[in-house]
Amino acid sequence: PAAGPRCARSFPRSLRSAGTGRRESSGGTRRAGGPSRGQGFRRLGNQGALRGTGTTGVGRLLMALDVPQERGLGHLDQRYLDGLEVCRFPLLPFLQPLPLDWMYLLYAIMFLGALGIMLGCCYRLSCIAFLCPYWYLLLLDKTSWNNHSYLYGLLGFQLALLGADRYGSVDGLFRPQKRNAHVPLWNYALLRAQVFIVYFIAGLKKLDADWVGGFSMGTLARHWLFAPFRLVLSEELTSRLVVHGGGLMLDLSAGFLLFFDATRTLGLVFVTYFHCMNSQLFSIGMFSYTMLATNGLFCRPDWPRGLLARCPLWLQDWLPSTEAPQPSPDCHYGGQGGIRPRQHLAAAFTILYVLEQLFLPYSHFITQGYNNWTNGLYGYSWDMMVHSRFHQHVKITYRDGLTGEVGYLKPGAFTQSRRWRDHADMLKQYSACLSQLLPRYNITQPQIYFDVWVSINERFQQRLVDPRVDLVRAPWSPWTPTPWLLPLLVDLSPWRQRLQELEAQLDGHTDAVFIADFPGLHLENFVSEDLGNTSLRVLRGKVVVELVEQQQNHSLQVDEGMQLPAGQYHKVHTVSPEPSCYMYLYVNTTALELERNLTRLQELQERVRNGTEQSPLPPELRPILGEPPPAGIPLDPVVSLFLRREQREQRRERESSLAQRLRRFLHRKFFLFRRSALMTLIALRNLALGRPSPERLAQEVTFANWRGEEEAWPKTSGGDKRGPEL
Repeated sequence: PAAGPRCARSFPRSLRSAGTGRRESSGGTRRAGGPSRGQGFRRLGNQGALRGTGTTGVGRLLMALDVPQERGLGHLDQRYLDGLEVCRFPLLPFLQPLPLDWMYLLYAIMFLGALGIMLGCCYRLSCIAFLCPYWYLLLLDKTSWNNHSYLYGLLGFQLALLGADRYGSVDGLFRPQKRNAHVPLWNYALLRAQVFIVYFIAGLKKLDADWVGGFSMGTLARHWLFAPFRLVLSEELTSRLVVHGGGLMLDLSAGFLLFFDATRTLGLVFVTYFHCMNSQLFSIGMFSYTMLATNGLFCRPDWPRGLLARCPLWLQDWLPSTEAPQPSPDCHYGGQGGIRPRQHLAAAFTILYVLEQLFLPYSHFITQGYNNWTNGLYGYSWDMMVHSRFHQHVKITYRDGLTGEVGYLKPGAFTQSRRWRDHADMLKQYSACLSQLLPRYNITQPQIYFDVWVSINERFQQRLVDPRVDLVRAPWSPWTPTPWLLPLLVDLSPWRQRLQELEAQLDGHTDAVFIADFPGLHLENFVSEDLGNTSLRVLRGKVVVELVEQQQNHSLQVDEGMQLPAGQYHKVHTVSPEPSCYMYLYVNTTALELERNLTRLQELQERVRNGTEQSPLPPELRPILGEPPPAGIPLDPVVSLFLRREQREQRRERESSLAQRLRRFLHRKFFLFRRSALMTLIALRNLALGRPSPERLAQEVTFANWRGEEEAWPKTSGGDKRGPEL
């Protein structure tokens, strides 16, 4: 292959042709893998140089597999149901979803495009079929925008320009000029540069005080994957040295280790281990496996041929060729004529694209309206896992513009995502959408106010937006700073160490919530009756606690505190000239008492079984021994909960083997793909023949939703950290 305008022989071995890795003579090419064996399919399948249908083909296969899951095909009808009253968050305001059946058609085209790229079948058309729907869907919903979704779109764009259909491709069977042909080296350079940028910029973004200090992923070291490290290191050192330090060093060095021949083996080991861990740590779809597939881009170009040459002879007749590639008109071979304009253009495009990708992650000074605590439009910055957030409280207040009536909305009403809580542009879009929907519920000229409390990287909980500003009429522009965003209180960052020390002093039943608020604002809070012994203590500044029902005010300064009555509202006013800091301490007495009751039942069950319990069990407790409850005596709710927990634990112990977990995983994936395929076929039938009767359509959807005799495993949610009900 040529490097832009140059040929393979002008470059080091690691950058040479995908044929043999040897120097090419002007008279032709030398064979690799020995003399030809067999004619038949191997003769027709002599596709050549780029490992694109190897490495990039695997990537496209993973992308196709990801369409039903992370791209959303498996639950498309829930997101884009016709007539659904829902607020959406497109990057470009004029973008709107198509009718549901047409959305299924769009996903089908995207899926077939990914398969076409993988097979090298109608390659250019397949790239367009994948790329156009993908970017439309990505721009249609900012809540699904993240770094790896953006990367898939970039790789799809690159593949549309590259010659990734020269080796092992269907196109090569019917187009001899493409079959087993060299590929210009700028194709390799572009893909390698993109992957290098992903690693290296991610490392540069981790040169952040929060990441280096070990606050970005503070709880990750508790995961079972880091148990071997905790055998020799404390949890704190595992977090600082392995999670944060190791992640920083790997991202900074991975691209360099993979690029050079001398260090590539070491780089492959580290990168493979890293992505395998990420696949278990995070729910990021096929991203980890896609990055594993890109490892082949940095290996010697002839590695697919060498691998195939080791296959049995009878199998090689049905596999892509191991012969040396043929010359290609797309490449420049030194003395064979001058450099053509298209090769100049390819070299210029490669350089400009790489420069653009290096600039874009640091371009947030342009789109200032998106800037908040994550430094702008998240998703093209490669600042992966640099920020962790915990939301304590989100309140949406509406006011009728004519009557002045005030009411509250459930956070997330009319939405299908929670990411709007963290981004100023989405808050503005959400408020505009609510102002259009609420008049249908007799609320005229609605005004919308948000009160969003969030902690970033283990800081105090603080407000993101000014709760006094009506966001329906508030200004917002992508090119200017957002005036109603409140700043991150970075001067309070040194408090994080002390907050950890305060939490470490608490017993196992007491929780703490740390709050920081701005002067002139107040927090309205309700202490649930389930929370006993709730108190407030001031850490900095001065506050006035207003007990609403008792109509009393209590002024508190640093190190002063007070008990808060349960079942009542109170307000905490910040009256000091600087931000105030205070903490809530509370015990969930209801949960504590339930846990004590369940523990007593477990101890009683063990005593009865081992014969140490002499007194007979009362009738209402007989079910803990597996006996049915006596007639006429209702089952105690605590006993019922105890039995359900015990059954759940028994199921987990019975089906906790690797084989059982794999079976459940494959079971879920099979029915996800099954539903995706059936719902797509139903939609395509509707477009072609029209919709059937509602009864028949309901039966078809019910059949698509069938999941076999799947056990109802309890679902747990990652949820937000919660303290008192705010």
